[in-house]
Amino acid sequence: MANPLILIVAHTHQWLINAFEKAGYQVIYNSNMSYTEAQQHIIEAVGIVAGNRWPIDKRLISSGTNLKWIGRLGSGMEKIDVAFAENNGIKCLSSPEGNSNAVAEHALGLLLALTNNIVKSNNQISQNKWLREINRGIEIYGKTIGIIGYGHTGSNFARLLKSFGCTILANDIKILPLLPNSYTQGSLLEIAQKADIISFHLPLNNSTTYLANDAFFNSCANTPIILNTSRGGVIQTKALINALKNNKIAGAGLDVLENENLALYNKDEQESLDFLNAHPNVILTPHIAGYSNQSLLKMAEVLFNKITALNG
Repeated sequence: MANPLILIVAHTHQWLINAFEKAGYQVIYNSNMSYTEAQQHIIEAVGIVAGNRWPIDKRLISSGTNLKWIGRLGSGMEKIDVAFAENNGIKCLSSPEGNSNAVAEHALGLLLALTNNIVKSNNQISQNKWLREINRGIEIYGKTIGIIGYGHTGSNFARLLKSFGCTILANDIKILPLLPNSYTQGSLLEIAQKADIISFHLPLNNSTTYLANDAFFNSCANTPIILNTSRGGVIQTKALINALKNNKIAGAGLDVLENENLALYNKDEQESLDFLNAHPNVILTPHIAGYSNQSLLKMAEVLFNKITALNG
């Protein structure tokens, strides 16, 4: 009898492939595999390890007649039809613990770069401009920071902020009852009205899409800095731009965008990106917050341990 087959269609650490093979599995690893190729291979597979390139939808899941589990490297299950899979007895697992610290450190880096004008002043020096007075920094010590989404990444971000003496207002529909006493529960409105910095750490679903819209930004009272290292669709780009134009927010650090396929931008999307790129108080990075060298291994380890635990 042939060893059970596992498909790995996301970029991963070699450790995961070795671990599965040592555990007695046959592994097909191709991080560039197309949806059509996956549909052909999944017929024999007991599991698939996926990323975020294309959906694990009903059609693909239905092709996996031997499928027992779907593993997601990282966090965010929006590309997986979890309800359909679990209704068919297929377990869905993710590994947000593996890259939550990397995301938290990236969020802190964006924040410190914005409050200390690091990118802006660097760009000025590249133009032979030595400008000190207009680049005075703002210390985050003692500031009120709203963390919307207090799961693995949000709580890790709060941990990093401890040494800065910040007041943390945390909002999460599931985790809030378990908050340590050092953090305060805050509604979205309270965060908008009290926070000097607002950081989003949310999955993308029906309840979080465009959570940060015109109404949210207009309710901001302290001209906060906005950070988003979760999913681009959590923030409505047009609303963010309106908030920057109307001085409702002081700036933004974004690791994610609504549409991250820049080559396929329409005119409106390109104009929005051009505005953000030109704004001195906006920093954009290409969805790399959870993409550290260390997190690549940690996500593999976390996911493997969860999968092997399914078998007792």
